Amino acid sequence: MELRNVAELMDLLHACRGGGQTREHRRDGPDHRPGTCADAHDHALRTAALLRRGRPADKELQVAGLVHAIGHFLRPGDDTSHADLAGEAVRPLLGERVAHLVRLHVLGPDDLVRLHAGGWVDAGLVDDVLTLRQADEAGRSAGVDAGVLEDWRTVLELVADRAGRVSAGPHHLPGA
Repeated sequence: MELRNVAELMDLLHACRGGGQTREHRRDGPDHRPGTCADAHDHALRTAALLRRGRPADKELQVAGLVHAIGHFLRPGDDTSHADLAGEAVRPLLGERVAHLVRLHVLGPDDLVRLHAGGWVDAGLVDDVLTLRQADEAGRSAGVDAGVLEDWRTVLELVADRAGRVSAGPHHLPGA
């Protein structure tokens, strides 16, 4: 699935409300830890809110936190490729950086260091992915005031507008 506009993304995010828990959030899953059970919709809002507080100027990172788990809803039951699914779905709408952050958020620090050492990602992206991972973990706690999804529409539109200008620019390479 490829998301074409913010309205489609908002519809998908709304559909996630009460739609269950992702594998890492299930109480009976292998990764269960006390206090980590969370509705995926609320978890996404908490993750984005934490990123907004920690990195207020980085709208793309905040949006990556909001959409990082939508792959679970694009293909339910496919826990192994949810990050790739989500990254591919948001790339046309939200741009390359958001897509990379979403795809890489499941990697551990050692994997990220290897990607950096191999020249696949720059150090800034590694730091941003680690920040996203920390917010993802902290966002599992119900103690975070996350607001409501509608609060994010303007930020999503801003990031989508920037991504559209970049991809429509004269120096955009196809498939890059």
